[in-house]
Amino acid sequence: MSYFDELTDEETYTPRRERRRRRRKRRGFGSFLAVVLSLAVVGGIAYGAVTFGREWLGELFAGPADYEGPGQGSVEVTIPPGATIRQIGNILVDADVVASSDAFVNAAQDHPDGLSIQAGDYTMMQQMNSADAVEALLGATAIVGRVTIPEGFRTEQVVVRIAEETEFTEEELNAAIERAPELGLPEYAEGFTEGFLFPATYDIRPDTTAESLVQTMINRFIQAAEDVDLEARAEAAGFSPLEVVTMASIIQREVRHVEDMTNVAEVIYNRLSDDCAPMGVPEQRLQMDSTVHYALNSYETVFTTEEERATDSPYNTYRNGGLPPGPIAMPGEDALNAALAPSGEDYCYFVTVDLESGETRFAVTEAEHQANVAESRS
Repeated sequence: MSYFDELTDEETYTPRRERRRRRRKRRGFGSFLAVVLSLAVVGGIAYGAVTFGREWLGELFAGPADYEGPGQGSVEVTIPPGATIRQIGNILVDADVVASSDAFVNAAQDHPDGLSIQAGDYTMMQQMNSADAVEALLGATAIVGRVTIPEGFRTEQVVVRIAEETEFTEEELNAAIERAPELGLPEYAEGFTEGFLFPATYDIRPDTTAESLVQTMINRFIQAAEDVDLEARAEAAGFSPLEVVTMASIIQREVRHVEDMTNVAEVIYNRLSDDCAPMGVPEQRLQMDSTVHYALNSYETVFTTEEERATDSPYNTYRNGGLPPGPIAMPGEDALNAALAPSGEDYCYFVTVDLESGETRFAVTEAEHQANVAESRS
């Protein structure tokens, strides 16, 4: 029997049967691949669903937005009387103190004293954690008032301004000012408070007293004196600190613009040194209208009359040579700096030629000065 006779019908080899066998193998592999890909797709969808679900649930249960803190910078916020915790939270959100009102409300409710935040003005950091913001509001002393003392005010004006804008009486304030030497007034002030109650804006808190306010104003002057290195620079210029403050107070009252201040200082230095005598200035006389105004306690105009310039007072620098006994007003830091750094322009005279703009003209000679005076009167 031949080899082919030994094969069964199913085993009989034909080219067609061989092609069918190959197709069955390919179909089997393709089915397997399809199953694998289907499982991968299903798995991917499932993974995505789980991931999305976790994120969604995380957001759902994470709570309201809140900064990590501790905060940065500063911002003023005002809590009005009767404000609810929710309203306070909204105020803080608007000022970027906290990230959300909900977080602040939760923090306030969790704090045993969180519902007792007081009305008032507060200085807060921005981007604070809500719990820290609650602590800050509870721990801070609210600002219940604020008063601004302009540069160039004299003591009497300071007292009136504070009494008008706070609950302190003039009697209380004057009594506190009399105690200024006990409240930190520098020894070089020689008992003068004029010139040493620094012009600035001061916050009034529930625990502020007339004495503590005066003390704060003196401390603010001391800070400014340190900033300009008053004592060392005064000594280098050949003056006492009190004399420099006195010059600064005159400068503050005489001109409106900062850029003119060093030129006024130059006039003062040159007159005190008698360098202006050849230019017609007698006996180191400053001849400043501001000192006459102080002597008369009259500030209706920037100029003085011949009668006023004849006033018998140690503060009348038309009649007396040298500096007056003490300051005539509260100088700011610019005036203090100017009193320590005259311009060096050799000026002996000045006059305000435009009262509205404050334009001031400076001159070396009397003839130049008289021309400027004529212009001021035209």
